[in-house]
Amino acid sequence: MTLTVIDMHTGGEPLRIVTGGYPGIPKGTILEKRAYVRDHLDHLRKILMFEPRGHYDMYGALLVEPDLPGADLAVLFMHNEGYSTMCGHAIVALGRYAIDEGLVAKQEPVTTVNIEAPCGLVVASVEVRDGKAGAVSFESVPAFLFAGGQAIELAGHGTIGFDVAYGGAFYALADCHQFGLEFGRSRMRDFVDAATGLTDRLKAEFPLSHPDHGDLAFLYGTILTDGRDTFSGEVTKNICVFAEAEVDRSPTGSGVTARLAAMHAKGEIAIGQTRTFESIAGSRFSGAVARTAKAGRHEAIIARVGGRAYYSGRAEFIVEADDELGRGFLLR
Repeated sequence: MTLTVIDMHTGGEPLRIVTGGYPGIPKGTILEKRAYVRDHLDHLRKILMFEPRGHYDMYGALLVEPDLPGADLAVLFMHNEGYSTMCGHAIVALGRYAIDEGLVAKQEPVTTVNIEAPCGLVVASVEVRDGKAGAVSFESVPAFLFAGGQAIELAGHGTIGFDVAYGGAFYALADCHQFGLEFGRSRMRDFVDAATGLTDRLKAEFPLSHPDHGDLAFLYGTILTDGRDTFSGEVTKNICVFAEAEVDRSPTGSGVTARLAAMHAKGEIAIGQTRTFESIAGSRFSGAVARTAKAGRHEAIIARVGGRAYYSGRAEFIVEADDELGRGFLLR
């Protein structure tokens, strides 16, 4: 077995793009392709994401045949737990990748790349100068505040207030100070434990729904913020803990989208106002509310999120027939 990949990162968050070795994926909708890969090819995700070739926090992208009219490419996202529905850092990387690989004809000063994700069509705008792709911004699917001003009793922390918002995936949003945490002072392990505790509790007790498809109605993770949501020019920090306690090194594109939806619904950001979002690693995304929209019964927004991706390597991976550990394992 041979698998080939190109590795990139956006704001420090890895993206392993599969370039060869996967068998053909049957025709169908993107969610049907996601289900097929999950049910029949999950051993390949483990080979690429898990040790010894990956690590607990590795992230991947598998390009598949588009189904939506007008899509230039389609992508399935993968991580330590399975397959997500949206990934902004991956969209930023794939926008540049599509230009560099000739998947879309480049145009200066901006080339549009239409990317079909499991959540829907995402439109990436890639800056092109002197034939080279640079920064990328994207407009995702309608994002909305699903439930605001919620509270729950969490063991060891008392009453925790939170919102739940959708930005291509559902996130719980909570001020980290409620857990006695502070960016720059508290251990990352404590952030992870707090976020995971809230996610696990809400998965068990807080049902979700999405107007488009039931497969989108799951809590992807929790974003702990510095509480600076109000209308201002300040940089606001957050950490996203998603899937199986995976930590995003970037500010999280779909998470920034969800935060913008919640902020707009609560009157904390205006249309066209740009905020800067900083990750636990210190990388930054820009984020703005481009316009309002609808998502079923929900008042929604279209967010514009921007960042920069870089190449970090390319590889050819093999699996020898008698190498059991080579099929993928995790130690945490």
